[in-house]
Amino acid sequence: MMQSTLPLVSVVIPAYNAEIFIEKTLESFLAQTYQNLEILVVDDGSSDRTAEIAQSYATKDSRITLIQQLNGGVAAARNRGIRQARGEFIAPVDADDVWHPEAVALMVQRFDTASEETGVVYGWSLDINESGKVIGGFHAATIEGSVLKTLLCHNFLGNASSTLIRHVCFDRVGGYDEQLKAQNAQGCEDWDLYLRLAEHYTFAVVPKFLVGYRKSSNGMSTDYRKMARSQRLMLDKVRESHPEIPGMLHRLSRSSFYLYLAQQSHTNSEAGDTLHWLWQAAVVDPITPFCRLGFYQLAIINIIRCIWAMVRPHHKPLSVACQPTSPSSSRLLQTASSKDGLVHRLKVRLKLWVGSLLHQSLLRI
Repeated sequence: MMQSTLPLVSVVIPAYNAEIFIEKTLESFLAQTYQNLEILVVDDGSSDRTAEIAQSYATKDSRITLIQQLNGGVAAARNRGIRQARGEFIAPVDADDVWHPEAVALMVQRFDTASEETGVVYGWSLDINESGKVIGGFHAATIEGSVLKTLLCHNFLGNASSTLIRHVCFDRVGGYDEQLKAQNAQGCEDWDLYLRLAEHYTFAVVPKFLVGYRKSSNGMSTDYRKMARSQRLMLDKVRESHPEIPGMLHRLSRSSFYLYLAQQSHTNSEAGDTLHWLWQAAVVDPITPFCRLGFYQLAIINIIRCIWAMVRPHHKPLSVACQPTSPSSSRLLQTASSKDGLVHRLKVRLKLWVGSLLHQSLLRI
């Protein structure tokens, strides 16, 4: 099949003060083996060189278009790009994330083999830091089909940059919720959209690491209290639309999310916040957190850190654990399908097994 006959894919990149990373993101799409793309960079009122950099790329490649607007938040920027997109498929991507060169091709191919009811195809992602180094975290699942209850319990897709979505789906469910910004509750716009999509469409997966998801110290994902509010509002909407879903799933969702926030706080060496989110998880759901080994590990490590901070207030924080060094994200994503490392493979298999077990269990509820 000739490349020109393949469906157009619209890559929508909301960008706010993204001058540090936007080039890497654009380069990852210019390197795609799938060439029938339009790349829409929506500059959301940046005060740095984001628009200048994007325009310089647009001048060199006609597939790139710069759209500028006053600052309205990430949801508004994504919606603006989707409204202008001409593609059959939409690839929402944050301005600091990168894709494997074969990511678009593999996701489009998965749509070819999926059912007509499939609205979303997702790939696996690896966490990278500001320098592009892999930091150990990842999102991987083999969950497919009807996923509403499973997705309610936890966002197994992991982030806003790992999906390819049929354009027509947005006409049915609407775009990203721009009201979350007005309610000072940003952070779960992508999860909220996925849940609304799951009400009407099935999901399919490309079981390969295709996305480098950047964890930035000044990103939206570090404002944990705002994210917690965002999740609560999202769950309230689901409860209103689906009163038949048992309340225990909502409690499990909140508890799991608080444990996620605890883990992120721990990664950032914020011992007090880590203990706060562990406590919140236990208050919401006094059963399942205590069944997780990670709950006790985080509690013990961060209690020690807090005690150390009180005893040695002028010393550097106690380092209880450290992250191993890893290859650069670009090199790892180039060889993502053959990722080495026994420990990594075991972690992936365990995560896949637990995720599939949860999904099959929830289908029976």
